[in-house]
Amino acid sequence: MKICHYNEHEAGLVAGDRVHPLGPALVAEGLARKGYTMQEVIDALANQPAAMKCARKVLSGAAVALAEVRLLAPIENPGAIWAAAANYRAHQAEMLKASGGPARDELTKDELMAEFFLKPASSIIGPGGTIVLPKIAQHVDFEAELCAVIGPKTRNVTEPRALDHVFGYTICWDISVREPWGRDRQNTRNIRKGFDTFTALGPWIVTRDELPEPQEVRIDVELNGRHVMTAHTSDMICGVREHIRFLSGVLTLRPGDLITTGTPAGVAKLASGDRLKGRIEHIGEMSLDVR
Repeated sequence: MKICHYNEHEAGLVAGDRVHPLGPALVAEGLARKGYTMQEVIDALANQPAAMKCARKVLSGAAVALAEVRLLAPIENPGAIWAAAANYRAHQAEMLKASGGPARDELTKDELMAEFFLKPASSIIGPGGTIVLPKIAQHVDFEAELCAVIGPKTRNVTEPRALDHVFGYTICWDISVREPWGRDRQNTRNIRKGFDTFTALGPWIVTRDELPEPQEVRIDVELNGRHVMTAHTSDMICGVREHIRFLSGVLTLRPGDLITTGTPAGVAKLASGDRLKGRIEHIGEMSLDVR
């Protein structure tokens, strides 16, 4: 099932080239309030069987053409966006060459995951959105990542049970200033990656039944029509299960929280006028402009 957020902050279900309105049905059944947020919709679908039953019924009802709606970020108000750092060996190597900083080859997985950082919700944009390059920035890269969306409230979960706490997956673009403040200064991530428009999400959330194994997914990126990244999530150092185990051992993960899993190698400098297009297998594709 693909859950989207569209037009005037409406929740919908994408099936083929059609969008089925979900929000009104949830409100009518008392499963969502008027003026709901997507975090609340995710909470209901993940934790109330009646809400998922309602969603399945909606799929047999009225729909509009996907091409006629304006897709928004599938969630704009997550309680937290936890972002993994340097989670692919090849990306570690390219960042060490480009920006300096400590080598991480000797770190244990938990030591590496202790470098998780938070991204502000104010940085979120959706499909077709525009990344705005800050005037202060001399070098800005894109990063394309698989992002897990938490469903049930999660604390102290084991790795074998971790995926039971995933509601679904989406694409996350983690846009990053490299210069200034990037060279040899890893504690600046929150600022360098926190500018407005620096977190792009979409095109929708795919429920975990449609992507049962997050470590068997291909990532592809085009920049101005040229293929610049092909990667596979099997190359992650720490997988989604390990991320959920680690984070839930430290804090409570809540419905709608996001865990974005780090970028593979192949990041590239952005310039005004660029056009990004990315695809993650089993999820879909989305494009972004740069100015």
